Parts: sequence; structure tokens; C-alpha cells
Amino acid sequence: MRNLIISAALVAASLFGMTAQAAEKPAAPYVELTNPVPVAAPGKIEVVELFWYGCPHCYAFEPVINPWVEKLPSDVNFVRIPAMFGGPWDAHGQMFLTLEAMGVEHKVHAAVFNAIQKEGKKLVKKEDMAEFLATQGVDKDKFLATFDSFAIQGQIKKARELAKKYEITGVPTMIVNGKYRFDIGSAGGAEQALQLADQLIAKERAATKAAAN
Repeated sequence: MRNLIISAALVAASLFGMTAQAAEKPAAPYVELTNPVPVAAPGKIEVVELFWYGCPHCYAFEPVINPWVEKLPSDVNFVRIPAMFGGPWDAHGQMFLTLEAMGVEHKVHAAVFNAIQKEGKKLVKKEDMAEFLATQGVDKDKFLATFDSFAIQGQIKKARELAKKYEITGVPTMIVNGKYRFDIGSAGGAEQALQLADQLIAKERAATKAAAN
């Protein structure tokens, strides 16, 4: 009789465990950072995309994310940061930061992506970068001078530090307001990633309003 009671108790406990597991909430499609990272423009909700020109997934994300960025409200600040994991990642990241510092990145961003992803150009040597960018209207000498400048070295250091703080392991990765990290895979697709970004933007906006009241 005692054994029957014990067995019944074990079965009940097992069933309770299964029910409890079924009732658990599904894992969130994003990671909330333990240590939030300060945003670049205080007072605005920041959305960061970490990318690499050599990443085919980042390239495929371009026609999805660009129209979304164009429609972002004025209280949202979108920032692209190059991921720099060594080798061509570093070369392409330095190119991006140089073009950004020159104020021409937005004009040639698509052309650089196409050159690397579709035309097979490696663009890992600064001389090759300068030659190609000259065909896109970028001043060759100014590019080379800026590429090796002290200011760009500072931007490289900053980009690496941010990637470390965001704890990224791949690209494309998105960060909302220095708090939430996710990628296309965890979100369930490119469109879903942007829907998730919208949700987190709304969440941060609501939190800001609540704090102000």
C-alpha cells in the first residue's frame, strides 16, 4: 500500500511538472542586456544595426531595413555600426567609418555593398577602396588621408568597445535603446525583426512618458 501511495505521488508530481512547463512563457525573441549601454543622442530612442559589408545576410536585409529607417519618427535615432572581428571585417569597418566621417557614406553605401556582394570586389586594401570610391564621386586623396587619421582610429576603438558592450557574436544584430539585443534569426525573419524593433521602441517610449509623469 505504501508503495502504491509513493507511486501515485510520483505520477502526480510528474504531471504537475509537465503542466508547469507547458504554462511557462516562451523565450523572448530578444536579450535584455545586463548593463545598458548609453545612447549616442540622449533624449531619443536609439536603434543600432551592427553589420559588415561582407555579410550576405546584411546585404539581403538592406532592401527591408532601409525603407523602415526612412519612416522612423523624429524621436528615434538610427545608427549603423560596423562589426570589426579582424581581417576584412576591420578593413570594411574602417572604410565605413571613413566615409561616414567624410559625410558621404549615405551616398555610396549601396554601391559599396553591391561591389563586394555582387561584383566580387574585395576592397580590403585602402588603395583599392580609394580607386573604387573615386568612381562613385569620392575624393581619392581625401579618403586616403582620412582613412589613416587619428580621428578614425578613435572611431574604430569606439565601435569595438560598443560591440563588446552589446555582446554581439554575429551580424546583422540590432540593439534598441542600448537595452535590447536581437537578430533576424531570433526574431523569426527580417520583417519580424523590424516589427520587434517597433514593439521595443513603443515600450521605451511608454516607459519614458511614465517616468515623466
